[in-house]
Amino acid sequence: MTSITRIFDFPYHQQDKFTSIPDALASKQNGAWVKVSTEEYIAKANSISRALLRMGIQKDDKIAIISSNNRTEWHIVDIGVLQTGAQTVPIYPTISEHDYEYILNHSEASYCFVSDEEILRKINLVKHNLPHLKEIYSFNTIPNCKNWNELLDLGKDTSNQEEVEARKNSIKTEDLATIIYTSGTTGNPKGVMLSHQNIVSNVLGSAPRIPFGEGKSRALSFLPICHIFERMVLYLYQYYGVSIYFGESIEKIGDNIKEVQPNVITAVPRLIEKVYDKIYAKGAELTGIKKKLFFWAINLGLRYEPYGANGFWYEFQLKIARKLIFSKWKEGLGGKLEVMVSGSAALQTRLSRIFAAAEIPVMEGYGLTETSPVIAVNDMRNYGFRIGTVGKVIDNVEVKIAEDGEILCKGPNVMIGYYKNEKLTNEVITDGYFHTGDIGNIDQDGFLKITDRKKEMFKTSGGKYIAPQLIENTMKQSRFIEQIMVIGEGQKMPGAFIQPNFEFVKEWARKNKVDIGKTNETIVTNEKVIARIQQEIESINSKFGHWEQIKKFELTPNVWSIDGGELTPTLKLKRKNVLEKYQDLYNKIYST
Repeated sequence: MTSITRIFDFPYHQQDKFTSIPDALASKQNGAWVKVSTEEYIAKANSISRALLRMGIQKDDKIAIISSNNRTEWHIVDIGVLQTGAQTVPIYPTISEHDYEYILNHSEASYCFVSDEEILRKINLVKHNLPHLKEIYSFNTIPNCKNWNELLDLGKDTSNQEEVEARKNSIKTEDLATIIYTSGTTGNPKGVMLSHQNIVSNVLGSAPRIPFGEGKSRALSFLPICHIFERMVLYLYQYYGVSIYFGESIEKIGDNIKEVQPNVITAVPRLIEKVYDKIYAKGAELTGIKKKLFFWAINLGLRYEPYGANGFWYEFQLKIARKLIFSKWKEGLGGKLEVMVSGSAALQTRLSRIFAAAEIPVMEGYGLTETSPVIAVNDMRNYGFRIGTVGKVIDNVEVKIAEDGEILCKGPNVMIGYYKNEKLTNEVITDGYFHTGDIGNIDQDGFLKITDRKKEMFKTSGGKYIAPQLIENTMKQSRFIEQIMVIGEGQKMPGAFIQPNFEFVKEWARKNKVDIGKTNETIVTNEKVIARIQQEIESINSKFGHWEQIKKFELTPNVWSIDGGELTPTLKLKRKNVLEKYQDLYNKIYST
């Protein structure tokens, strides 16, 4: 059995343990799923390695990969590059050409793989400013652009495979494997240096927490592969012999999930919220006894506690609700989904309850790019699941809580440092502990709970601390509120910018015969809409201390998005950008 100490050991481990999985990697092309076996995956990765050596790639060279969607080619190139001792630099496809220019220059990438014409177009706009970049290769066939198949052809001749083996053997577990540029909410992205050991230790440390049928499970992958969360999980799938199917796009996930019938998916809270909202909206359209049963099941699910804590009568009712209502939810998600793994941001506790009640538990975890990423994760087995927490710390990682409540992390998963930024590295790593910037606590049973981002907490002029994420996540439980950002640092009271759920507001207006106009601009200025959202705010405010309650808010006509600059690629708020964009609304809130 292959000993796993470097990232590229995972496919070989899969081959040793499971011989060859026929659909180790699968992508959809021209309407059909094209499957690559473990054997073919390894063979093509070796072809890429042989080609790169013939092109003169040296150890510690940097090679960028930018793809609009997750796909088989990404993984083949990833392993092919890593086997040569070069490092991969995965880049978010949705960032601006200015950010492409910064990352490609800062990393000194000599080659770049792109998925499609749009990404190539953006790179070509700044190519004249990229002195280190020698060539671009595409996965799709694009006129006047070299194709990755040329490297597979160049690597067909196996006469230099011994050179590949020698290069592999020279790579130590502590060696740098990848530089991941965090999307960041301010300034230029930071290059997080992760070693083979960082990522491998995190895969092996997380593996016992995720329940898989080894060699017989299927996963659907659609979160950005350039983000360490999805990337680490994909290595974890390979370790367990899970067949990986790559979703075509976020828009087609509904179709893909029915075709693939996965046992596991990863998701971020915003996507889970959208799934729930769609299910809820369909239930609201029902009539008579069906509607009553639907909402009876919802109310039951919202009271869910794990491990039978609610007693026999609750469990008896839940059994009926699962048979009559929740089984249809599962069917809509492919029919075989056993677990969703959630990360990147806090999950609303109501969603933890409702999906666990529906037997599609969401195992919420916690981590950062700098920690490769997992620090803690829930596990339904062995009483390892607690709603409102991110689970227990994984075995090979140590966590302590600083005096000010900040979560500090130590272990083999902690990054080497920030690329070309020793000063910043020394600011966040002291005595081996990485300062996460998150505030939290560990309960008496060892469950970690995150309360807020240290940098995002602020004081009002009255000296009271406000934890915006907690308020925002609670407010987003309203179907009227799609996005919200709590503001008010140094002000008398907290306020908020709110992007309404325009689709739901239109549905509400239709049912209540309210004329709200046809544009977002007329909707956000409509007095009845404002009054209705005010009702929602007042209702939710009652859950908070008087100093935390939202006293004033303004509605924004824009749909907050990655392209609009309000959200990061993992759908977190870019607070500085939002504040700058809606400065006039801020002034309106606080000028009176």
